[in-house]
Amino acid sequence: MVGEHIDTGQLAANLASARQRVADAARAAGRDPGEVRLLLAVKTQSADVVRAVVEAGADLLGHNRAQELAATGPALAEPGTPPHEMHFIGHLQTNKINQVLRWAGCVQTVDSLRLADKLDAAVSRRAADGAPPEPLDVMVQVNTSGEATKAGVAPERAVELASAVGRLKHLRLRGLMTIGAHTPEEAVVRASYDDLAALRAEILASGAPGTDGAGELSMGMSADLETAVAAGATMVRLGTAVFGPRPAP
Repeated sequence: MVGEHIDTGQLAANLASARQRVADAARAAGRDPGEVRLLLAVKTQSADVVRAVVEAGADLLGHNRAQELAATGPALAEPGTPPHEMHFIGHLQTNKINQVLRWAGCVQTVDSLRLADKLDAAVSRRAADGAPPEPLDVMVQVNTSGEATKAGVAPERAVELASAVGRLKHLRLRGLMTIGAHTPEEAVVRASYDDLAALRAEILASGAPGTDGAGELSMGMSADLETAVAAGATMVRLGTAVFGPRPAP
């Protein structure tokens, strides 16, 4: 947006406050704050705002939409941009894979073997074209709440999918991701997060090829991060806590 005013001081203060909240949640759960990373969900934010928050110290970002990821990518690739990771955290259409791979180093929303196979093939083609042959980091998205409005593989199929993903040559399974139950009942939200932690334990104990590094639990957002951290989250995804309420669509 031309002429957009960005209050960099407020962004930095919000980021510091969010990090403190995550650290406090970890300590309250008897955990080391260093075990939990803060991912900023930058949905609807302009390229200038995203770059500003990186310059304020954010080192892990996530985009929900391929077109917004592509729109902010060039600004974050400019010389002098502080080091950071970009993840894709939204539903990924197969026709958007190449667009996402150009800018994101991790896809957190693999919910089918079909999508995993397409990603594996796309990374293979990029390697053949001279791109770095490093495998793509991925997570398996699990619909632990069972809500029809949420994407993700069913919990009873998650271990099978994770094992299949782990066997793909050009993908590196990092862990699991979920969106908590949409309810004010904390016990219900906590149960959905506990279920993801239990699935992680089952996958790590399986000994299946390619699953030994699947320790990440990406779960928890601005409204429920404390619950997620208490359940074992290693990565929480915050947006409004740093950027404020998103504009109405």
